[in-house]
Amino acid sequence: MMAMFRSFVSAQQHGGGGSGPLGAPGESIESQFSCPICLEVYHKPVSVAGCGHTFCGECLQPCLQVSSPLCPLCRVSFDPKKVERSSSVEKQLSSFKAPCRGCCKKVSLMKMRSHISSCSKVQEQIANCPKFVPVLPTSQPIPSNIPNRSTFVCPFCGARNLDQQELVKHCMENHRNDPSKVVCPVCSAMPWGDPSYKSSNFLQHLLHRHKFSYDTFVVDYQNTPPIFS
Repeated sequence: MMAMFRSFVSAQQHGGGGSGPLGAPGESIESQFSCPICLEVYHKPVSVAGCGHTFCGECLQPCLQVSSPLCPLCRVSFDPKKVERSSSVEKQLSSFKAPCRGCCKKVSLMKMRSHISSCSKVQEQIANCPKFVPVLPTSQPIPSNIPNRSTFVCPFCGARNLDQQELVKHCMENHRNDPSKVVCPVCSAMPWGDPSYKSSNFLQHLLHRHKFSYDTFVVDYQNTPPIFS
């Protein structure tokens, strides 16, 4: 399936998003008209304005729930109001036939999904697929001295289970005028923190150092779209 997906992506990039049976040499017609999200033949296909990539209407729905959606294939931003039903792809689905992956009967691409769901050969192949075996629990002991860096205790009143931003909000609402010198629970939980150091102005320290979580500024390179394309 991943090989099919890679070849489909290549066809999308060089052939215009599944607009015709002109994929890579040796590529099946079915794979040329497969949605890059569900990897099945298009169902009620829609096209994204701008990049022109095509998806099943239902598969693209989650992307349309955000204010500034990105194309799931090329990560280019698009206007959700400019997603249109792809009548040209629907016509091609009706025009072309491909062999069923189970019984090898030639079926119209438009009817391929319903055929596969009722094909006994395909169902037999699915039944014979290797079963998923969950990983057994580890026998290694879990260290008990791992510091908690997710939630913190208010150094003024002892309120517990506050994440970093909740701690800032809690202290600003309840301890704004408290002059006590206290140890910052966020800093003391870090490897470089000094658990004995008391801040002379804890609220200012919170606002300057811990208004945002550290992971707010950590770049996830695996999920960040490339700067240059």
